Parts: sequence; structure tokens; C-alpha cells
Amino acid sequence: MNTVTHSEVHALRAVAAAAAVAAGGTSAADETITVAAIVPYELHLIALSKLRPSNRNVRKSGGTAIPELAASIVRVGLLQNLTVIVSPDGEHFEVVAGKRRLAALKLLAKRRKLDKNHPVPCLLVPDASARTVSLTENVHRETMSPVDELFAWKALAAEGRSLEDIAADFGVTPLVVKRRLKLANVSPRLLADYQADSVSLEQLMALAITDDHAAQEAAWYESPQWQRSPESLRDHLTHEEIDASRDAVARFVGVEAYEAAGGGIRRDLFSDEQSGVFLTDAGLLDALARDKLTAAAESAQLEGWGWVEVAPRATASELHVFQRARRTRREPNRTEAKRIAKLGAEQAKLQDMLDDEDADLTDDGMQALHEELDRLGNELEAIEQTLMVYAPGVMPMAGAVVSVDHMGGVVVHRGLLRKEQAKALRAQERQEAGEATSSGADTEDAEPAKPGISEKLAKRLSAHRTAALQAEVARHPHVALVAVVHQLAHRVILDGYGSTPLNITAFPQDRLTHHAPDVDEAPATVGMREVREAWAARLPSDADALFAELLAMPQSELLSLLAVCVGYTVSAIASQESEIPAAALAQAVGLDMHDWWTPTAAGYFDHVSKAKTLEAVQVFAPGDVNRLAKLKKAQIASEAERLAVGTGWIPAMLLHQGVGSVVPQKVLQTADECVASAQAE
Repeated sequence: MNTVTHSEVHALRAVAAAAAVAAGGTSAADETITVAAIVPYELHLIALSKLRPSNRNVRKSGGTAIPELAASIVRVGLLQNLTVIVSPDGEHFEVVAGKRRLAALKLLAKRRKLDKNHPVPCLLVPDASARTVSLTENVHRETMSPVDELFAWKALAAEGRSLEDIAADFGVTPLVVKRRLKLANVSPRLLADYQADSVSLEQLMALAITDDHAAQEAAWYESPQWQRSPESLRDHLTHEEIDASRDAVARFVGVEAYEAAGGGIRRDLFSDEQSGVFLTDAGLLDALARDKLTAAAESAQLEGWGWVEVAPRATASELHVFQRARRTRREPNRTEAKRIAKLGAEQAKLQDMLDDEDADLTDDGMQALHEELDRLGNELEAIEQTLMVYAPGVMPMAGAVVSVDHMGGVVVHRGLLRKEQAKALRAQERQEAGEATSSGADTEDAEPAKPGISEKLAKRLSAHRTAALQAEVARHPHVALVAVVHQLAHRVILDGYGSTPLNITAFPQDRLTHHAPDVDEAPATVGMREVREAWAARLPSDADALFAELLAMPQSELLSLLAVCVGYTVSAIASQESEIPAAALAQAVGLDMHDWWTPTAAGYFDHVSKAKTLEAVQVFAPGDVNRLAKLKKAQIASEAERLAVGTGWIPAMLLHQGVGSVVPQKVLQTADECVASAQAE
């Protein structure tokens, strides 16, 4: 430690001698005390070249930040003497206290900023006292409190000194000074808690992202213990701002362009250069993104699309409202065919070289072959894209949305059809095909079917849909009652037969794991299980006692119980992707599978073809399709799961959901309300 501890009169004498040397008297080497002249427990000036570390220094660890200490010595001098004993050779002195200071002085001599014989003030102690003195110096010193240190940095800045000047005194960068001043500006109440170890340094750094003491204290004292991690605190204080390192639109626009346009910025001094920048004007950012996307939109308009819209933050779920026009592959012309054949032959040749076990290829050689294969593949894919064309009349009717992908690049979603445009296009196609259009039949057909999913996966997905539908019915007592009356009236009053989503003989449809092994952990299944267990704990098992209990039960509770029972009888298992069992029931309860299911590798992508996975990725992460196409199937599935997070994408089979549900809001029950009703006295 480089602190002021001089108290010996001899120190002043030594300094005076050193000053005389500096003034041009005798040399520093001549003025240093020789061994014959030393007196124990007095301060002496000893040549740096005669000092060396002692193995009797009790401090074995440490020795860090030597360059910073050296810089401080250059600026303000050596403020504390070293403690030494005479070396056994009688020519040198061993430093028993002050190892870091000695290392810093030696570093300065090595850098030629000090003479190798520079006089160093040293306190000589007897050999027998070496370890005692060394231990005493380390044990009986009190470290400055962190808060006192922060206030000291703040006081230095208050004196009018520049950050650079303060930084030079302590051998640190101006950024270090800025950070300490930022911490010193945190709420005094929080600094007191920090000194009492109730707040960690990392938490204090997170709170320092704002200078508003009230906001800092609210973020800390109004948050539960489990929401006081540095990340949570930082998110709490910046929840209305945009993290430039995570936001795709911010990456697209660029922080510099945003700042140049007058956008406000909050910087976290404790983050690295790649993060910690928060944008405070979301409206300006989106306006800049729209302006920057204008050129791409104009280019798309020139392609001949009927309409083009700019939406910087268009999500996959929002794009689901559109149908997509179908493209077909035209035959390549002679030039294109020759190029495709040539590229294919080159690919095959390179692949044969990679597959040849006898080929003597270095790692660099193999890497070069892989890179060339990638280049050929990209060129082939570019040609294939030019061969994919829309039917005549499609482009003037369809449109495009220009947006920003999750990596911050421009993406154009082409061939989008609104509902009325899709209907008109299908009518046009039928007319061109010579089909009769006067039958008045509903034309709400889906797009031409693409390669479907397997029966096993269809049942797996429909099992999750069944679980979700059961949970929704349990939340809607009115719909449950309607479903029961519908089934009874259809059979008893109208002598009707046919398929129905209800099993009126009350066989619970709770063995969905046969189709989907992971459905037991699905939110819908967990919620239904909790409700069922709550009712089971309340109701008597004896049939007569159960009847009496139900007879005395208020109608609202009876309907709640009915809803749970009806929910458990729902079955909506499908064997094909095009099957949509219980569609009317799903519409009545407003089923939205986005609330109940998320795409994962194990739950979906592992069970479909590579092409089907890439088809999905084209919807929610089109910019990654080319990269994923080069991976193996398992890698594609894993990447697809990662990229799908937060996009709102779900398979087409689960998109058929209740829209415009007519259930009055007052008859809806949450799962918590169902449990509460079941547990009521």
C-alpha cells in the first residue's frame, strides 16, 4: 500500500539529503547509507540496487496492480517507506514489508524512469524482529471502507480536477474514475446498506444506471428479495427503454444514426462495449427504421406486387394472418441448365475428395474444400430461387411486408395474401381451370396441401390441443353446460347420431401421454390436475353423500364442477394434419394454442422432415434458412427451437382456433378460481 506513514525525524533528514543530491551535489550512490553506518529502527536512504525481497515477508500472496502502483509513485512519489533487514552477505538489504512497493520501484528502474541506485527510504529493523514487524504492518492496518473511498474520489472531482488528471495519479483509466464517481452518486441510503453488506457491489452497479435516487430506492426496496439480482434491477430501471445490444431494430438503425437524429441514450458504465446502451425514444427508433426500409420497399414495389407495407417489428405470429401465394418451379433455360449441371459436377468432385479416406488432406485443405462447397451451394440456391415463380396474376393481387429480421437485417416477406385476396385468387384459379363457380359453395378452402406431418406427430400435437381444450372448457361453465345440453338434445330429442367431442358416459380422457409423452408437464394438464385434486379433496366418495352435497351446492359452484367434469371428457385426437376435431367447441371457448404450447425440438422439429423444419424457419426466421439448410437434421431441429422462441410461431394444425368467441366475460373462470371454488367450505 502506498500510504503516508512517515513519523521518524530521520525521514526528514533523508529527504533533505535526497534534495541535495537532486540539486547537483554528490551522487545518489554516494549519499546512500552503507551497512557499516546503519542504526536499527531508524529511517535510512538505501540504493534501490541493494534491495531485494525477503522470504521472511509474511505476505505470500498479492503482488497485483504493480504497473498502477508504479504510475502512482511517478505522480506523487513513494509515500511509505520499506521495512528491511540486513542480508546475510552484508552487502544487501532484504525487504520484509513493502514487496509491492519494491516491485513497482524495480519496474520503474527497468523502464529507465528511475536510476538503478535511486535512494529509497527504508526502516531498518533487527533480524530477529523481521517476521514480527512484517506481520504487525499487515495485521494492524485498517482498510479504508469502500464508501469512504467512493466519497474520496467524488471529493477529488469536486475540487475541479479533470478525470484524466485523477486517473493519472492512481495509474488507472478515466473510465475507472467515471465508474467510481457513478457509484458515489448512488442514493446515500443504498450506500449505507452497501457498507453494511446488505447490497452487493454488483447490485450497486446495476442501480447506478440511473442518477434518480427515488427510482434507485424504488427498484431496490419495492422489489422482493428474489427480484434483486443485478439483471432484474437493471431491467426494472430500463423497462421502458430499448437495449441496443438485444434489439434487432436498434442494430439495423445503428446507435450512431439514432444519436445523430437526436435520440436519447442511457449508457451503463459497468457493461462492456458490446452492451449497456439503452435507447429512450422508441418512436424515433421505429421512424428511423421505416425511413431506412423505404429503399427496400420501393425495390419490392418495382417487382410488381399489388401492395407493399413497411413494418420494422413484424412478428411471425402477426404474419400468420396472411396466406401465402404458391410458387412453382419453372424449367431452367439452356444457360441456367448448363450452369446448374456444372455446379453440381463441381460439388460432387469436391465431395468425393472429402470422402476419400486415402486423400492426404491437411486441416486447412479440408477447410478450404468445405468453404468452396458452401460457395457452390449458395450459388446453386440463388439460381433455384430465380426459378421459383408465381403464377400470372398473382403478384398484382398479393403483396409484401418489408421488415427487420432478428439479426438486424432487411427481410422481405413476399407473396402475402389477405383473406379476401386469397378467396379472389382461388376463384380466379378455378375459373381458369374451367371449374363451375355457380354452385354457391363456400370457398374457404385452405392452401394446396404441402407435404404433411406423420400420423404419430398429428396425434401428438392433437393431444396437446386436447389438453388445452379440456382446460379451456373447465374455465367456461356456460360453454360446458351448452356442450352437455347439446349432446343430450341431439341424441334424445332429435334422435341424432354422429361424432361429438364429448363422451357423455363420463370416461375421462386423461391418457394423453399415449400420444404425447410430454403432455403431463404441459401447463393445461398441470392446471387440470390441480383443479381435479382440489375437488377430490372436497367431495365425499360415497354416492349418496355426494348427491346430497351436490343438491345443497350453490348453482355457481355446481356449474364450476360441471365444467371441470365436462372438460375431462373432451377428446380431440386427430390422425391427420387436416383434421380439426371439436372446432365449434374450440371457437366457443376462444382456444388459442399460443397460450398452451411452444415449439421445441423434442415436441415438434425432431418429428418432421428437414424440409418441413426449413419451411417453418422460413416463416419465423427467414434470414437463417440458408445457414440451417447446411446443417444436419438434429442441428436444424435444435436451432429451429432456439430461433422460434418469442416469435409466436405454431404449426398450422394448431392454428385453427376460436376467434370471435361469443362467451360472455362474466361466465369465464380462471384456473385459480376453479381451484378456489373447489376448496370453498
